[in-house]
Amino acid sequence: MYLEIVTPEKTLFSGEIEKVKLPGSSGSFGLLNRHAPMISSLEAGEIKLTPKEGDVTLFDIKSGVVEVLNNNIIVLATE
Repeated sequence: MYLEIVTPEKTLFSGEIEKVKLPGSSGSFGLLNRHAPMISSLEAGEIKLTPKEGDVTLFDIKSGVVEVLNNNIIVLATE
């Protein structure tokens, strides 16, 4: 699945991943391959992603929104 994490200033990450854990407004949640379509707000916390190649990567955000559709994930966040 493809993940893109963007802020108003820059793109933090763009690429293929195996899984991602996000700080949702009602608690953290994870997304895996072929997740159902959804939109959710995000709170301050840590995004933890596992890319297809490479090490686990962490990003701290203040808030944001995530959209999941057709195995593509877009996170619009503020740092």
